[in-house]
Amino acid sequence: MKAERFQAIVEAYGADPARWPAAERDAALAWADQAGQAAQAILAEARALDVGLAGHPAPLPDAAAFARALKGAEAALTPAPRGWQFRLPSFRLDLFRLASGAGLMAAACAGVMFGVTLTDRLTADVQADAVLYQATLSGIDDTEVLG
Repeated sequence: MKAERFQAIVEAYGADPARWPAAERDAALAWADQAGQAAQAILAEARALDVGLAGHPAPLPDAAAFARALKGAEAALTPAPRGWQFRLPSFRLDLFRLASGAGLMAAACAGVMFGVTLTDRLTADVQADAVLYQATLSGIDDTEVLG
């Protein structure tokens, strides 16, 4: 364990080794025994802070703040009063569903057509490349054929 890690543990958990993480407690205690005065200075500073914090009780909320918090929680749980609400007529909702379905179908058809067109062009290019490649593999030289 390094001095920086020991100091970080003591600053985070205090001077009492029982509050330190169990996985690092043994290594920290061993380092404290080995370091001597440096470790004792870090622990003394942490003990002073622990004593100061232990002597200061946690403040309790006053009754007015507690009542306000309770009232706010109740207001959040009660449903809002129902007034006039905008609702789409059912036939418009069905038209919306129909239009969105038709749009989805149009997009799907356009995608299929684009894919077929692109695939045909790519396939033709690949076939042309294959023919040219096979033509270069022949053992006959052009000079033998043309003279």
